[in-house]
Amino acid sequence: MTAMSDYLENAIINATLRGQDFVAPPTVYLALFTSDPTDAGTGTEVSGGGYIRQPISFGAATDGSCANVGDIFYPAATAGWGTISHIGIYDAGTAGNLLYYGSLITTKSIAANDQLKVAAGDITVTLA
Repeated sequence: MTAMSDYLENAIINATLRGQDFVAPPTVYLALFTSDPTDAGTGTEVSGGGYIRQPISFGAATDGSCANVGDIFYPAATAGWGTISHIGIYDAGTAGNLLYYGSLITTKSIAANDQLKVAAGDITVTLA
């Protein structure tokens, strides 16, 4: 995933070129989308059916990229979540600001009683 939200793009420019402070969130969360969140964060995030964003941790950056460490388990869906086509990284467990987003290589349909697992190393953030 290489796309940054408008929020993060502006924060980085303001921090690096204007000397404005940017405080990194202590925890970031992986969100699931059934449509493209876009730079403006306007996509359709999964809701209901037991869905909740999950905390995600990253290893140290090397050559402008880093990957998630540790598996991420979403709770079993109590109702269908639809077809997951995109993911996003937020600075809060609910609401908050979209930081990064991207599309999945393969979409994933989540039905009732399914449990989604994201394996360690499956999410990579790259800046170029």
